[in-house]
Amino acid sequence: MICATFYESFSYNFNSSNGLGFMFLFFLKRAFDKNKSQKLCLTHETHYIINIMKKFTLISCILLGGCLSGVTAANKKQSIYKDAKAPIEDRINDLIGKMTLEEKILQMNQYTLGSNNNANNDGEEVKNLPSTVGSAIYFSEDAKLRNVAQKKAMEESRLGIPIIFGYDVIHGFRTVYPISLAQACSWNPGLVEEACTVAAQEAKMSGVDWTFSPMIDVARDGRWGRVAEGYGEDPYTNAVFCVASVKGYQGKDMSDSKRIAACLKHFIGYGASEAGRDYVYTEISNQTLWDTYIPPYEAGVKAGAATLMSSFNNISGTPGSANHYTLTEILKKRWAHDGFVVSDWGAIPQLIDQGSASSHKEAAKQAFSAGVEMDMMGHCYDKYMEELVKEGKISMAQIDDAVKRILRIKFRLGLFDNPYIKETTEKERFLLPQSLATAEQLAEETIVLLKNKGNILPLATANKPTIAVMGPMAKNRLDLLGSWFGHGQVENVSCISEALEAEFAGKANLIYSDGCDFDGEDTSKFSEALETAKKTDVILLCMGEKQNWTGENASRSIIELPAIQEQFIAEMKKVGKPIVLVLANGRPLGLSNVEPLCDAIVEMWQPGIPGGKPLAGVLSGRVNPSGKLSITFPRSTGQIPIYYNQRKSARPNSGKYQDIPSTPLYEFGYGLSYTTFNYGDIKLAKETIKRGEKLVVEIPVTNVGKRDGTEVIHWFITASFNTITRPVKELKYFEKQLIKAGDTCVFRFEIDPMRDLSFVNANGECFLENGEYYVKVKDKKIKFTLTD
Repeated sequence: MICATFYESFSYNFNSSNGLGFMFLFFLKRAFDKNKSQKLCLTHETHYIINIMKKFTLISCILLGGCLSGVTAANKKQSIYKDAKAPIEDRINDLIGKMTLEEKILQMNQYTLGSNNNANNDGEEVKNLPSTVGSAIYFSEDAKLRNVAQKKAMEESRLGIPIIFGYDVIHGFRTVYPISLAQACSWNPGLVEEACTVAAQEAKMSGVDWTFSPMIDVARDGRWGRVAEGYGEDPYTNAVFCVASVKGYQGKDMSDSKRIAACLKHFIGYGASEAGRDYVYTEISNQTLWDTYIPPYEAGVKAGAATLMSSFNNISGTPGSANHYTLTEILKKRWAHDGFVVSDWGAIPQLIDQGSASSHKEAAKQAFSAGVEMDMMGHCYDKYMEELVKEGKISMAQIDDAVKRILRIKFRLGLFDNPYIKETTEKERFLLPQSLATAEQLAEETIVLLKNKGNILPLATANKPTIAVMGPMAKNRLDLLGSWFGHGQVENVSCISEALEAEFAGKANLIYSDGCDFDGEDTSKFSEALETAKKTDVILLCMGEKQNWTGENASRSIIELPAIQEQFIAEMKKVGKPIVLVLANGRPLGLSNVEPLCDAIVEMWQPGIPGGKPLAGVLSGRVNPSGKLSITFPRSTGQIPIYYNQRKSARPNSGKYQDIPSTPLYEFGYGLSYTTFNYGDIKLAKETIKRGEKLVVEIPVTNVGKRDGTEVIHWFITASFNTITRPVKELKYFEKQLIKAGDTCVFRFEIDPMRDLSFVNANGECFLENGEYYVKVKDKKIKFTLTD
């Protein structure tokens, strides 16, 4: 019967709690009941309903007006999350109240969009990205594809929640600058901040909202490939450059059209992987966790880092991606971090491989309960989270907290109010003049002069010398980019040979010979190289590593140069001409076999697109090298681990290697210049201070050479005795200043006892003990006393 259908339809679609609906349905039901008993024909039923509707036309209109007014008011209340002027927390709370469980769960998942150029991240490209997914790793390099996906999220999903697009912008997007390990050798955090600002601008204009950077894993084993991605072996150094990176990426306001969200990785202790093997177990005591690995992350969180990434490694029996202590007790409770944690690629299902979880469902429960809010390409949350909630193993309160954290970052990025990116040309966003200048200056300042016997460098050009340029790196472009080179393009890299031609045009004759490849056993070109070398005044050997020899899943058993390169260097030594060894690499190298054969050694690292131009400037003397090592160079692989801030030995004069010296080949902070700096004595404002006082220390440094030069001062603190034993020395401050020839610069360091003299226990509690302390700069040191 039409009457029955009509009534049932209104009963379902019309809110009967509304006055109009209630009255209309009341009379409609009476008509329906009457007609059922009388079995009226269709015409009579219809006329009866029409008469009822006529009788209530006036009152319906009146009540309808009130009803619509109420609906409008309700809609206004429902739209708080869309109100750009409303406080972010109000918008979050409003939106979370409207979301279904399915919508919330999808927000906690990250898929991919675009072509994946990382061989370690296997998986099918997601061509049909769900409109309600929380995030996508964006592999494209322009905003068009991103905007199409974002439009789907904004217009086709029920609530219009924007997607956050992430990408591994590690050391540049298209304007690729030096690898992070090299950046730290510049000791110029301000310049690194500028470089990260460039990366943010290029990435954001290309469709990326969020970078998985900086990596601040303290790393002391050069065999680990990912040593290239961090800032070396020292906690304080990693902390300083972490803060610089966060500021560069995020700026003061992440909603700025040229800023992106940062992600501190990998939380935590990933750099301690046994024997430098990626993804493996790490044995880290709570004491070491707090005094070595945590400081950079705490600094980054305090600097406002939006997100963190959980680590692959198993930390003393509990994997990083299932570690409640680090992810919740420390990060969320102690530090009150209100952003979210994303897993590393596939790290959640890998809990099964680590022996922590028995199934993907259990892995989802462990990771989420520990504090990982977003599953990166693990497909554990999207498949099993709803079941876990229904089974009571995960509460709705936990789900809501996680989703709020994700939404909070999206709101702070301004994605709800400005979800799309203006589509621009490559010329508008990439390789801008100032961006290139920043990358080149950073590359110049990262170069470390390791050896300069007889001041062979800079190369003299008065008599227009002939220089032999040899080795696998001489005409190479790709391998100068380094690992994780984003969307850098080989054709934008200045190769060493081209840079030398431009730098020495009219000043020197350059001749080339390949000599050898990166590895292998082919010595067929040795004889040709020998003949070439005999005709020259200086031999420039360009050696090092391929760009994929470092980075993720690039562990190596030894850190020496491949045998073919060492063999070729020894062959060139037979010529009897000065040898300048140039190294382009992504890790510290064991150079004991080749160091005696070379008159000069220049560590240029992997400089990105500036390529050989900064190196050419150093070789000619246009650039005075100022880089200092951020990581120790062992004499050989067998010395690993070796780092500057080891704990004191039980027998200082024993326990040393019997076959090689126990000292490193090049220590942390080492680096030569083309000028000479004389250090005066350290001066203290007073010899005894109290806990609440500050102590100013000074040291004069004079440039006694004939060239202007930039010097880096490292201030170390040593505690004579402590309840918990401490490293032999700890870096607490550094500063870099240009000192003109003949000038003296007084460097100052204000010691804050609680900040600079305190230590931390295994519970993460900071404590300060009275006693004798030393402040050290190079070979200078002075004692002072702390009292109550």
